[in-house]
Amino acid sequence: MFGNRKKRPRYEVQSPLISLIDIVFLLLIYFLLTTNFMVDEGIKIKLPQAKASQPQTEQTITVYVDREGKSYLNNQEIAMDKLFTRLKEMIGDQEDKLVVVRADRGVILNKAVKVMDIAKAAGAGRLCLATEKDF
Repeated sequence: MFGNRKKRPRYEVQSPLISLIDIVFLLLIYFLLTTNFMVDEGIKIKLPQAKASQPQTEQTITVYVDREGKSYLNNQEIAMDKLFTRLKEMIGDQEDKLVVVRADRGVILNKAVKVMDIAKAAGAGRLCLATEKDF
């Protein structure tokens, strides 16, 4: 009687993979949605690199200078003589307005300095030359 006893199969411990996969996908979606995607649209320029660069968070007026030395304001090309009047209109009576010059790293330095000089003459309280973080 006791000699012919059948062995019962042992129960295997199974981890709930379906719920684990759901949690991983939820975390992935969370991190994708909370990551700050900084997409700069507009003029194609390669910014100079600096190790001590910091992200700019306040509202600014941005002037782009491309490789050929052409200046752009609000993604529209603007001549240097008209740049002064447009900047003067945009700055208005705000004494502490920040003007960011985003010059291509291949542009002749004189062109970028000329744009900065025009911005200062138009009444910009602060000037900034944009760079990208050097890794």
